[in-house]
Amino acid sequence: MTANTGLVKIILLGILLAVSGSGLTQDELRDTFLKEADAAKAAAEAVNAKLFAPKGFQSGMKEYDDAEDLLKRGRNINYVRSTTADAVKHFKAAARTAEFAQTTLAQAVKSRQDGANAEAPKRSPELWSNAQQKFIRAVQLLERGDLKNAKRLEDEAINLYREAELTAIKEQYLSETRRLLSDADRARIGRYAPITLGKAKHLIAEAERKLNENRYDIDRSKSLATRANDEVEHALYLSEIIRQVRDKDLTVEQLLLDWEQNIQTLSGVAGIVPNMQEKHSQLVAKLSVHFKSQGNELRAVQQELRAVQQELRAVQQEKAENKVRMADIDEELRTLDERLRDAMAERATLIQRLEAQARVKEQFEQVEKMFSPHEARVFREADTIILRLFGLSFDSGASQIKPENFELLAKVEKAIDVFPRSELIINGHTDSQGSDNQNQKISQERAESVQQYIINVMRIPMYRLIASGYGETRPVSSNETEAGRARNRRIDVVIRPNIDVIE
Repeated sequence: MTANTGLVKIILLGILLAVSGSGLTQDELRDTFLKEADAAKAAAEAVNAKLFAPKGFQSGMKEYDDAEDLLKRGRNINYVRSTTADAVKHFKAAARTAEFAQTTLAQAVKSRQDGANAEAPKRSPELWSNAQQKFIRAVQLLERGDLKNAKRLEDEAINLYREAELTAIKEQYLSETRRLLSDADRARIGRYAPITLGKAKHLIAEAERKLNENRYDIDRSKSLATRANDEVEHALYLSEIIRQVRDKDLTVEQLLLDWEQNIQTLSGVAGIVPNMQEKHSQLVAKLSVHFKSQGNELRAVQQELRAVQQELRAVQQEKAENKVRMADIDEELRTLDERLRDAMAERATLIQRLEAQARVKEQFEQVEKMFSPHEARVFREADTIILRLFGLSFDSGASQIKPENFELLAKVEKAIDVFPRSELIINGHTDSQGSDNQNQKISQERAESVQQYIINVMRIPMYRLIASGYGETRPVSSNETEAGRARNRRIDVVIRPNIDVIE
């Protein structure tokens, strides 16, 4: 076996030297052996398998990294291919799991995205962290197949995400107003302008109530918050005037004169010569008439504007309908694309299986040539190869392997090496001489003896081997003649290749 191993290493070294001599770079080698794994990895990443199927994706990455390392170190190409195949298998399974998780946990995914859009991770970190923990745990349970508890945790995560989102929205749109109100309370503005400050507090409370009712009606809440800000600023202005009057820095006469100056300025804009001896109510009435006239003109303009807006809405409606039609067409195209991908995947699987079966046929023909007729009969049953070892003999009633059988078993080892990672079944058989129980016992012992020889000498792991004794129950020739009985006393080595793994 040691000599064979050395020979294999020399052959592989020659192959690598030939590849190197042909001008292939390391990148070209990598593309040759890891192309399918790269595609499977990209497909898994496209459906966010790292988040929605973390265990499977991590397993795929481990095999993927191992394959890259084996290739860089120039290890056995079969090992590279086998490890790459395992990576592809894990990535594909993770992609399927991720797609299932995104469908099953769709409400949590949407709530999570809504929270992220509202900057909840920054504005409501504690709630967001708790929601993330619930969500990640739900994903883990779903990957393990625990749908019931995964859905329970999804509900908890949704509630936390929505709470974090609402908190973030309030912090984003109401925090400035709340700060202004807090500053006003510290400045004791309520002592001087309680009506105006109270109006500001009512407006901010109404804005918060609107958000609680519909967190996405942002425009209404922003408008209320803006008005509240204005009222706070107004309260600050009034409180300053009132303080000046109280501290006698400003007289009531000066305050009224300032007010009249503003009226005069406004009258000038309206083209009215004010008579300050008139009652203020009469002057205000004149200004009202003027601005009412201006308002009528403005309403006419607004009416024309509404007509234009109506036409615009009609165009937008048509655009929206066209968008829906386009979406329907896109959906049909996606469905067709999915069907095409499925068909291509089925075709690729079929081609891979046919190629694997062709390899098994070639390998069978290679093994068939190893044995002479008196040593073994080699035949196939579907993809299974059977070595019927007529030449492997035991002393009567014994199960120990004799030295003269070593040469035949060495050929068996070469045959097994042709099918890496195959499952091996060792079946022991006897003729009809002797009792049924004794024949069953000796056939089992002989099968186990060959099994142990393969483990010890051929260094094949035990998990790949099964030993079974059938006694006299499965004859292949007549037990009425000595020649027939000799053929019935045999060991069958059954090789089951794993055709789903690239050899």
